[in-house]
Amino acid sequence: DKIAGMVDFVFCAVDMKKEEIRTLEERYAKAECPVVSNNSAHRWTDDVPMVVPEMNPEHLEVIPAQRARLGTKRGFIAVKSNCSIQSYAPALHPLMKYGIEKALVCTYQAISGAGKTFERWPEMIDNVIPYIGGEEEKSEQEPLKVWGHVENGKIVKADAPAITAQCLRVPVSDGHTAAVFVKFADGKKPSMEQIKADWADFKGRPQALELPSAPKQFIHYFEEPDRPQAKLDRELEGGMAVSMGRLRPDTQYDYKFVGLSHNTLRGAAGGAVLLAELLCAEGYIDHK
Repeated sequence: DKIAGMVDFVFCAVDMKKEEIRTLEERYAKAECPVVSNNSAHRWTDDVPMVVPEMNPEHLEVIPAQRARLGTKRGFIAVKSNCSIQSYAPALHPLMKYGIEKALVCTYQAISGAGKTFERWPEMIDNVIPYIGGEEEKSEQEPLKVWGHVENGKIVKADAPAITAQCLRVPVSDGHTAAVFVKFADGKKPSMEQIKADWADFKGRPQALELPSAPKQFIHYFEEPDRPQAKLDRELEGGMAVSMGRLRPDTQYDYKFVGLSHNTLRGAAGGAVLLAELLCAEGYIDHK
């Protein structure tokens, strides 16, 4: 409590049981210290905004309701989403206007997402592990909260699109890759040229506000058939941009493509910093 009273806000990224994290973060918030969390513990608390700044900045509007519940004037909790969804949900976001019916995604996730290096995890060299605990549920459900809406002081998750996911750990140091398949509602399928144009034109609130950590171009598309690649493209715009490639028709879905995001920058620490910048710019965090 003494520390909370000395700082403007805190970032929270701790290795504890979820119930302990929830208690810790609420304790800081109740001590009138805003919390920007990298943890998953509060992602499904219905008055805690889970924000990808370019996608759902309007969810910050739930903060007054959360403050009312906590009995605070200044303190609150805001969280960032799971790192894996950053590699495909941003690409689907500007296409939602066409009525995405369903999506299938397979993610190929770097070892840094488990807090490991090859030196500390030699079992991952020359190996693929087809299981990451809890990751598939997060990948299928978290985008629906991001695409939800604020109603009566709570975030109500979206009903669609239906997402099914498989998540694999692969021998890559940094960068999560996603193979994505997408089906649009009948009669609403955009052309490939329109999809590429929507990706190129998409700008969010961070770009409008010119926030320090915001990429100038959020979604990059590569025409080369062998891109994006983790080693070549994960550092794009300081690791804060996302990359797409290989957009093409599919035999069972409408289209398929490949996405890439830097899991420890856009997907973790950098995403939390960008969220904090947005909270400051929108007046939810101020200097004590």
